[in-house]
Amino acid sequence: MKHSPRFTTLGVLIAGVLAFAAGAAGAQTIVDEWSKVPTPPAPTLKPVKIEAGSTALLVLDLVNAGCNNERRPRCVQSIPKVEKLLADARAHKVAVIYSLTSATKVQDILPQVAPKAGEPSVTSSVDKFMNTDLEKILKDKGIKTVIVVGTTAEGAVLYTASGAALRGFNVIVPVEGSTAGSLYGEAATAWILANAPGVGAKMTLTKMDMISY
Repeated sequence: MKHSPRFTTLGVLIAGVLAFAAGAAGAQTIVDEWSKVPTPPAPTLKPVKIEAGSTALLVLDLVNAGCNNERRPRCVQSIPKVEKLLADARAHKVAVIYSLTSATKVQDILPQVAPKAGEPSVTSSVDKFMNTDLEKILKDKGIKTVIVVGTTAEGAVLYTASGAALRGFNVIVPVEGSTAGSLYGEAATAWILANAPGVGAKMTLTKMDMISY
């Protein structure tokens, strides 16, 4: 039996549509394939030597409401180390700058890591450069490098460290001072900071005992 060209063409079109539909139905989103995602290698931690006169330490959102055993026990565990980092930074005349959220004030900062007289603070959401004078404060002090510690890792640390890198600052993140409510939050933040285009090239991940002056 001989088919007309019209029906032959229609058959080809139908077959193509069905093939496309079958392919689309089989397409997987990243959420569908979540359990198949391999864990990438951990970023390399590197020792760093600080030039004190051109470096600032940014202490982000270490307040009672967010850094407590109920919400972020790893943040609480980090406080003695951050306290020592602060003491070393101050001893070497490194500028220290704090951040808050709109729901907190300076008095809410944990007493072990509270600001000293004359140390400024800015108030913003996760990106501490957003609608603040943080960039001006840094540039007025001749800062070229920032050390970033705080909580939460996937919030204030990720966005402020990235924002600093994208503004041309060299950025140092001690990983034990970048805490979250989950290990995944800390791991994802470290990986993104080390690998994100435009950010990774300005970023050094380290540990506090690998920082020298």
